[in-house]
Formats: sequence, C-alpha cells, structure tokens
Amino acid sequence: MRLFDRMEHGDVLIVTKLDRLGRNAMDIRKTVGLLATSEIRVHCLALGGVDLTSPAGKMTMQVISAVAEFERDLLLERTHAGIARVKASGKRFGRPPVLDDEQKKLVFLRLNEGISISAIAREFNTTRQTILRIKAVMEGADFRP
Repeated sequence: MRLFDRMEHGDVLIVTKLDRLGRNAMDIRKTVGLLATSEIRVHCLALGGVDLTSPAGKMTMQVISAVAEFERDLLLERTHAGIARVKASGKRFGRPPVLDDEQKKLVFLRLNEGISISAIAREFNTTRQTILRIKAVMEGADFRP
C-alpha cells in the first residue's frame, strides 16, 4: 500500500467513498484497522465525514459489514437456487461437448486399433487432451461400443 508508506502518525485520510479503501467489507475493515494502529484517522465523505476510527465510526463500519454480509448471503442463496432450478430442468452446464457420442465411439475404436493419440486428434480436429479425456472416461466406465 503506497499511500500507507507516505502517511505519518496523526495524519487524517479523507476518502470520498468506502469502496476506495478496499475490495470488500472485510478488506475495508482491515485497512481501517491497520491505519488506526498507526494513529491515522480515516474520514469518509459519503458517510457525512464520519471518522471511521472513532467509536461511532467503528459502529458504522460494523453495521455496513453486517449489511454487506447479509447481501452476500442472499446473493449466494439466489445463485444456488437458480443453479438447482436449471439442473432440475435437465440443462447441461459448461462448454458444449467437442465430439458427439458417435464420434467418441469412433475415437475409442481408433485407440483400440493402436492409432496414435495425435493422429486421432488431427482426424477429429481436436486436441490431444480431448482424446486423452475421452480415453480415460471410457476406460473408467468400462465402455464398449
């Protein structure tokens, strides 16, 4: 923190908004605490110029942190509910498969014929990693075309 290196004991740091002090509520609280240990007061103009290192400022920070945590929990809850709803409808997550089931069977047959992984990847216009992944899945599932 370059600003911290330039500040001295007894200085006052004035910020326009809390988000200028960190990425999230925990980061802001840590920054204010670090500044307070060096006897640097922090004033936030968006909160009416309150000194965040004073008892009233600490209480304000705690309330803001509690609200931020509550909002985060709600967001996570909605996200998980949305994922569950999409899964229940049968939709697939992630990138679409590069090869369809018929092509995967052909890949497995080529592997059994002893054709190199690189040659198979070129034939199906894909990567060696894709072929290796198909091989691992099919061997693990005891796949037989």
